[in-house]
Amino acid sequence: MHVFDDTPCELGEGPLWHPVNQKLYWFDILKSSLFCKASNGTETQQWHFDENVSAAGWIDEQHLLIASQSALFIFNLLTHQQQFVCDLEADKPLNRSNDGRADPYGGFWIGTMGYDAQPKAGAIYRYYRGELRKLVSDITITNAICFSPDKRFAYYTDTAEQIIWRQGLNQDDGWPTGEPEIYLDLTEPNLNPDGAVIDVQGNMWVAQWGAARIAQYSPNGEFMQAVEVPTEHSTCPAFGGSNLQRLFITTSKAWLSPSEAASQPAGQTFYSDLDCVGVAEPSVNIAV
Repeated sequence: MHVFDDTPCELGEGPLWHPVNQKLYWFDILKSSLFCKASNGTETQQWHFDENVSAAGWIDEQHLLIASQSALFIFNLLTHQQQFVCDLEADKPLNRSNDGRADPYGGFWIGTMGYDAQPKAGAIYRYYRGELRKLVSDITITNAICFSPDKRFAYYTDTAEQIIWRQGLNQDDGWPTGEPEIYLDLTEPNLNPDGAVIDVQGNMWVAQWGAARIAQYSPNGEFMQAVEVPTEHSTCPAFGGSNLQRLFITTSKAWLSPSEAASQPAGQTFYSDLDCVGVAEPSVNIAV
């Protein structure tokens, strides 16, 4: 495990490897910040926003679709201009966005949650062709939003329930079809699923909050291996690098005591080079 960026994020989240720019973008949700750095770069860019920001999808070389605590907006990476797209629970000031990811059909899934993780205060939405539709209600901590490489399934979790769900998708437009089924039940090992990503073989790599690791599970939900992270709270992985074999990992120093945070590289962003290959993140189609 290597340090990619030593900025100590309060709540590092939402890593996104831009396959065109060949750069990693990630967020510090509680500091309302977006970071960017090339895989072999030494300089880190940083942007600050008026609201907490948590996740993004790439539209083209110059634009990201970003989820803030109350909206989705387009961000121009060159001019830094913002273009409002739609409200996201703007009527719920105690909520904010959390985990999110573009789907293989050009849509964007985004989860919300209460600032204090109020029980069942959050939901999962999908933005697609001008429509923001609620998909799942009554979630406490939305996480693990990712998609199978064959485009057949979406995955998500409520971290508080420790179960990752698999949801079938319509093969024409990517909207959910049928009822979700349990993919991974982590209640017995008492593990807390956070952000997740799928590799080309359909294996899930999921951060496990409080366990200082990223764990790999087969398409059938069987444990395969764990990659240790040198700090307690890993939050989300993302495949990147020129060959998509580098696993980037965001972490958090929030909810650690001062002595705990001082004893570990909490909040820093890490990477590990693996034998497996990730899937390039699809672009978001914002056409109506």
